[in-house]
Amino acid sequence: MKWVTWENIGVDRIACSWLIRRFIDQQAKFSFVPEGQMPPAKAGEPFDIPGVRLSHHKGHCSFHTFLDEYNLSDPILRRIARIVDEADTVQEACVETASAGLDLICRGIRRTCPGDHAAVERGALIYDALYAELASEAEARKSSKLDAPMNARERKASIND
Repeated sequence: MKWVTWENIGVDRIACSWLIRRFIDQQAKFSFVPEGQMPPAKAGEPFDIPGVRLSHHKGHCSFHTFLDEYNLSDPILRRIARIVDEADTVQEACVETASAGLDLICRGIRRTCPGDHAAVERGALIYDALYAELASEAEARKSSKLDAPMNARERKASIND
């Protein structure tokens, strides 16, 4: 399938491109139009362009919209959505410490790539690494909870079961 977004991709558009290729459409082809221009219908499914279905909605970034529209409930993807949200949209409070660094890295990718296609490819490595690290952290938390000794309330609950 063909997908289209604005040129000079950043943190949200790189994230969406990665998400599309990894979880929605492995054969995705991307094209880019000048910022502010609405792509022609035949150009492909538009994303991260104001006014289109797959864009910012209800104060959230486009990545978040993709998760909702494609019913992707993976908790790691949901965490990445929070990180991208904080990096790409104005937030009242920042709780994801990785947001600023991710935005900085994505801006650097854009500046060092010869074009948006290369930025999509290089950015995919960043998001693959982010996904792997967050999955590892989640697994470690899960394991530590399983290995942790039970507190008094948990012991009493297990005896009553």
